[in-house]
Amino acid sequence: MRQLKLIWDFRGPQALKTAEHHEVHLKEYIKKENLDISITGFTAITDMHAIAYLVVDELDMKPIRDALKPHRGQVYLSES
Repeated sequence: MRQLKLIWDFRGPQALKTAEHHEVHLKEYIKKENLDISITGFTAITDMHAIAYLVVDELDMKPIRDALKPHRGQVYLSES
């Protein structure tokens, strides 16, 4: 099954800290909704741009997207 990476972009000098904090909220949402999602994270793209993300199965994406309003998404390619 294809997986999608839902992404939130943060920009500015506090971008990485904001992305790190946003991941906390993503994990809270996963727990609250009892979702089977195990891949979340945050990454610095540059000094002034960072992302927070979670990976969902394509079939489960729409209600999560509608609830959490990510800025963008892409097909997730496993790092293994």
